[in-house]
Amino acid sequence: MRSFNIHLILVVSLASLAGCSSHKPLQVTGIQLGRSLNADNTVAGHTTRYSPHDTIHVSVLTAGVGSGTISVRWMYGPRVLDEPKKQVSYTDVAATDFSLQSPAGFPEGEYSVEAFVDGQSVGKRTFHIESAR
Repeated sequence: MRSFNIHLILVVSLASLAGCSSHKPLQVTGIQLGRSLNADNTVAGHTTRYSPHDTIHVSVLTAGVGSGTISVRWMYGPRVLDEPKKQVSYTDVAATDFSLQSPAGFPEGEYSVEAFVDGQSVGKRTFHIESAR
């Protein structure tokens, strides 16, 4: 009986520890949009206006300790262009970058990119593709 009680205490203790997982949600501090990236994956050359052959970059900025899935949804009007995802685990300030390109060139118009952490929206940015005049 004593062996059973010790085993039961051990199982309950391990279950309690499992419930106190070290998984913390990422704290988003910003979403940057621009034409190029810095070495730390933050955006250089912030803008919301692009030419049809530009590469569009977005960086999701986070702070603190946390892990999860960061994803973005690139949209042209109601049409989904891409939905890339990255599994991340950070211990300090970080930037997770994504980019969108079109070798044939983007049609002119309004676009958007929405960022998500673990499937929950954390913000949306709009941008425009315009022909050079």
